[in-house]
Amino acid sequence: MTLAPVIALSHGGGPMPLLGDPNHATITASLQQRVPKILGLNTPSQPAAIVMVTAHWTTDQPTISNGSSHDLLYDYRGFPPESYELKYPAPGEPEVAAKIAAAFAEQGLSPKLDAVRKWDHGVFVPLLLINPKANIPIIQVSVLESEDAGDHIKMGKALATLRASNIAILGSGFASLHHFTLFRALSQGDQEVRKSIKESTTDPWNEALTGAIKESTEGNWDGLLNWRNLPHANEIHPVGGGEHFTPLLVCAGAAKGDKVHSYKDSYYGQDIVTFYWGADEIA
Repeated sequence: MTLAPVIALSHGGGPMPLLGDPNHATITASLQQRVPKILGLNTPSQPAAIVMVTAHWTTDQPTISNGSSHDLLYDYRGFPPESYELKYPAPGEPEVAAKIAAAFAEQGLSPKLDAVRKWDHGVFVPLLLINPKANIPIIQVSVLESEDAGDHIKMGKALATLRASNIAILGSGFASLHHFTLFRALSQGDQEVRKSIKESTTDPWNEALTGAIKESTEGNWDGLLNWRNLPHANEIHPVGGGEHFTPLLVCAGAAKGDKVHSYKDSYYGQDIVTFYWGADEIA
């Protein structure tokens, strides 16, 4: 049986991938070119719907958007006026949302449905680049305030049940790097500073994370359950601020043991890794 793909993508900073920011150039290009190929857009295998697990919606219990349509939440500040006029008129899919809620409950979670909350920029910014036609239904799913790794993996296991119905699972975060202290150092530093941070911090983190993902199976989740013990984890994601990592945990749970592939983009000289499952490897 062919299963729809799972992608833990990197969505960049606010609306910057849409605004021509040179530091997002490779991220933007991958969202426009690589991710559509992984999803099989404009082919017979195009997903029937896409579940977007977003870092920008944190809740006490897993919450699922179940409206037939959703407006956009411009949850960023200080950007050009055009970034507050963006539209993404894809439909919602209440029936799929109900199935997700039931699957979460079967995993011992306590899901909620929300027909009102708007789609945040973790959803619409990457999707405007991935599928500007907006012709595939979208269901937005939150991550948990608790940051509990086991619960996020359970969410992924629940979402895995949808893949046989050609429903793709996308985690929208920034797993390789999301700490504003480090962002400032990178944006204000020269090439030598960025090289030093890459060699001392982000490269060891990415290497350890990739290893933990490759070793994760149904019977062995230790590396991801204990991700805070990976090298430089707290420098990459501040304690209590792991919401840009947890979508990756959901995706790992949804992968059903499929072989993991990855590709790298660049952000201020740092490797930004996107992981994906259930599709052929792409260049």
